[in-house]
Amino acid sequence: MSAKRPSASAAVLRQLTIKALPFADAASEGLPLGQLLRLSLFQVSVGMAAVMLLGTLNRVMIVELSVPAVVVAVMIALPVLIAPFRAFLGFRSDTYRSAIGWKRIPYLWFGSLWQFGGLAVMPFALLVLGGDVVKDVPFSGEVLAALAFLMTGAGMHMTQTAGLALAADRATEETRPRVVALLYVMFLLGMGIASVVIGWLLRDFGNLTLIRVVQGSAVVGIALNLVALWKQESVHPMSSEERAVPRPHFADAWNDFLSGGQAGRLLLVVFLGTMAFNMQDVLLEPYGGEVLGLSVSSTTLLTAMWAAGALAGFALAARQLTKGLNPYRMAGTALCAGLVAFSTVIFAGPLQSSVMFFVGSGLIGFGGGLFAVSTLTAAMALPTEGLVGRGLALGAWGAAQATAAGLSIMLGGTLRDVVGQAAISGRLGEALLSPATGYSVVYHLEILLIFFTLVTLGPLVRRGRKMKPTEGGLRLADFPT
Repeated sequence: MSAKRPSASAAVLRQLTIKALPFADAASEGLPLGQLLRLSLFQVSVGMAAVMLLGTLNRVMIVELSVPAVVVAVMIALPVLIAPFRAFLGFRSDTYRSAIGWKRIPYLWFGSLWQFGGLAVMPFALLVLGGDVVKDVPFSGEVLAALAFLMTGAGMHMTQTAGLALAADRATEETRPRVVALLYVMFLLGMGIASVVIGWLLRDFGNLTLIRVVQGSAVVGIALNLVALWKQESVHPMSSEERAVPRPHFADAWNDFLSGGQAGRLLLVVFLGTMAFNMQDVLLEPYGGEVLGLSVSSTTLLTAMWAAGALAGFALAARQLTKGLNPYRMAGTALCAGLVAFSTVIFAGPLQSSVMFFVGSGLIGFGGGLFAVSTLTAAMALPTEGLVGRGLALGAWGAAQATAAGLSIMLGGTLRDVVGQAAISGRLGEALLSPATGYSVVYHLEILLIFFTLVTLGPLVRRGRKMKPTEGGLRLADFPT
């Protein structure tokens, strides 16, 4: 008896499912939708750990444990110091040889273990840092907390680099922009869910509650990563002779990577552009309160405006990249949006216009989101030839992005304090005797960095190639949920 052919109604239902489900058409024959969604859970884990480090523990150390702010700032900066090693981690995953042929999975697994270990010992290190446990050993709390933050940061960087490389390996050239979009949304989803759940669990703070919540996050993180990496990489057994062949050196691969022409310039674009968009990261809400006189509830809405702008930029990137637009050209559009955004925020001060301020905040999110997705897509599309693999390319992108973000936030806050104090004291003259001066200097510097980024980006726009267009145009799958 012959096999039944699929009915016309079943075919129509399948097409409707692809059009209706977000990111359904990000799947491909080599990376089915179920495996793609499961793989993306590593981004949820990393997002949860980022909220724990940068949000929850930040506040707990300063408020509940009375740790000096300068010590907290150093602890939070420690994971950023590891970011430059992402390129090396990616290269090692490119060239790793195991008996069963895995390359990315071992790095995903050991990154998960480092992340788990750092969060597991974190609450005890913080209690020591707060002086509640050990009081006679000098600097014991600082050393233990630094090790916990370093372990967690190393695990996050290793997990994210290997996970992105594995997704890039399995995706096709046509579906790669969609895969980037899905992974980006899952990271934001992980941060959003974690911030709500962790905040609710810590509403009645206590030392025992802190230990339970932080260690519970460690368990959830490693469980998510275990589900994510399960059966994601095929087994190709290697002989002992194949594994004994000397692996290439990182320095040779790095030189090969930079000699390609586009790679080094792309990293500089990512570094400068990320600094331009992130220098104001901790200044928007204080600017609204101190300069425009907005209430706390009003400035809280800035996060929603920024997020809405980022999602709009994300949707535009999905649509244009689906049509095959050059990702470097999309990055240029993002930078131009940043020029308008920071100019709007600057003029909102002297005009005392809260409407302009909120519009500018939304445009900053739009430009930053569009820039991040465009440059990440460009990094995933870099040719992998010779000693260069996708792990090295994506690790280099992550290193440039994370390092620039950390440095820019620190530089922005420092400039605002130094220039602001000089202006208020009258040392800069009567014309600049205003609390807005320190903020304005930072915003003008960001505009200058955007111009430098545009100059650096120009040759890439001319030499860059278009992505292959995807059939069907804009769909609901182009928009994040």
